[in-house]
Amino acid sequence: MQFDEMGLMPGKVLFLLPGTACDYQTNFGSVLDRLGEKYHLVCVNYDGFDGSDLIFPDMLTVTGKIEQYIKDHFHGRIDGAIGSSLGSSFVGQLIQRQNVHLDHGIFGSPDLDQSGRFSAWLQSKLVVPLLTSFTKGEKKKAKTREKLKSLFEMSDETADKFMACFGNFSPESIKNEYYTDLLTWLQDDIHVEHTKVHFIYANKMGEKYLKRYRKYFRDPEIREFDMQHEQWLLGEEKYTLPVLKAIDEFMEMPV
Repeated sequence: MQFDEMGLMPGKVLFLLPGTACDYQTNFGSVLDRLGEKYHLVCVNYDGFDGSDLIFPDMLTVTGKIEQYIKDHFHGRIDGAIGSSLGSSFVGQLIQRQNVHLDHGIFGSPDLDQSGRFSAWLQSKLVVPLLTSFTKGEKKKAKTREKLKSLFEMSDETADKFMACFGNFSPESIKNEYYTDLLTWLQDDIHVEHTKVHFIYANKMGEKYLKRYRKYFRDPEIREFDMQHEQWLLGEEKYTLPVLKAIDEFMEMPV
């Protein structure tokens, strides 16, 4: 595991937890400097995505390592954590397990999918090979690049960085991450005193995700944005600036 601390050292402590098959450098690269101007950032790379030879074990083992770091370095309490996509599952677990305390849990347009073992196994068998193969060969790269640019309004550079994530890491780590995320369930109606839950809702994902957010958490604050999944992290200022403003407002709310 890699925990890099940067930004405003006397500032509020904000953990950044990347999504599927990503490191924080790629996932949050477009906003690190601006977040670092206001917050003491702790940027996390999980086992298997941290440049080591380790393989990602499972979501709960990694959650335990994040909790231990918070206990060891911040006396078990931090101001906030942002989870990008799958990273939101870690935010949810940190809140639900109550082994450490977060004042603010910020969920970056997650799907929060959950399933049984057979369904999770089947989905990982189908999806993971796609994630690890679409960057192999120049024709596939070019085709994938154009799809990403069309869907998310990415630049060529951002699309290449996004694709590089899936080519940089062990297929076994990606499989374990994807599979165990589906098996890592949240309870219904989670409520922890003095913890505020915030969702960045990308409305182009569809309204079914709103129901999930309200199902798992009691009275979450949901901010709606006219964008695709995590589009604010892909370099387009018209998406990035409103979400950064919302994060600042979240972090200022009393708990």
